[in-house]
Amino acid sequence: MNKSLSSFDWSLVQAFLAVAEEGSLSGAARLNSVSQPTLGRQIKALEDGLGIPLFNRQARGLVLTEEGIALLPAAKIMAEAAAKLATVAAGKGGEIGGTVRITASEFVAQYLLPKVIARIRQLHPELQIELHPTDASDNLLFREADIAVRMYRPTQLEVITKLIGVMELGFFARPDYLDRKGRPDKLEEMLGHDLIGYDASERLIRGAAKFGWQLSRSDFGVRCDQQSVHGELIRAGCGIGILQTRVAEELGLEKVFSTFPMPGLEVWLATHEALRNTPKIRTVWNELETGLKPWLTQDPNAPVMHTRKSPAP
Repeated sequence: MNKSLSSFDWSLVQAFLAVAEEGSLSGAARLNSVSQPTLGRQIKALEDGLGIPLFNRQARGLVLTEEGIALLPAAKIMAEAAAKLATVAAGKGGEIGGTVRITASEFVAQYLLPKVIARIRQLHPELQIELHPTDASDNLLFREADIAVRMYRPTQLEVITKLIGVMELGFFARPDYLDRKGRPDKLEEMLGHDLIGYDASERLIRGAAKFGWQLSRSDFGVRCDQQSVHGELIRAGCGIGILQTRVAEELGLEKVFSTFPMPGLEVWLATHEALRNTPKIRTVWNELETGLKPWLTQDPNAPVMHTRKSPAP
């Protein structure tokens, strides 16, 4: 090994992984919350220390060299080990105070969690909450989040999960839109309305097909893949869309075609098993469970749709 690596700097590997994932210094700098010049110096230091080039500089960013590709699996193993070390250490903490990072879908983060977090801060001002709204799956094993609110059950072995209820869904629209366009109570009547659907995603089209409703992308007059925006589009009067029932009620929207057997979404809490009994994690977990349950149904017979399971819980 090169002598310059005798005192190995783990931050250089973190920089390498970030650039490999993002494909650019600018993107990796945002991911690691460091400046682009600092990240560039870290990559150069690692290349100099190893004595090999890790990236090819191209006009559109950085691409791993053959040497970089060969080192990537070992770097990921190091990241997993470092994350596990940090998780175990965090699990030994005995104080309620500190920071807890919560990850949830953009919809849940926008509509369901703000009141819950306000209550947490009111009851436990010594706690600081970081909320990461994303429809991607932050990895609890890598400590990208401490607690996750998921619409599916995570399956990784070191993750503790709990089903806290089912998110009821339905078709909703503004009352004045329905006054103008009519109130449909059959699938055929729905086709005569302005429908709000997804853009790239085909979830609605596939779901409708299960009920014998053949839809195409062009049947949706407004399309958007961000679920949290759907509520605002419905509230603005763009047409009929699918929304979480309790949220729709708070927004003053009216349910249509209530006899349609709309399946709901299971809502799970998840955390790393090493953190579950840490006072601050246990406190936030309990408050999340208490605060989210009023938004969900506890009916064990409620129909549910099973969304894809992600490898990152």
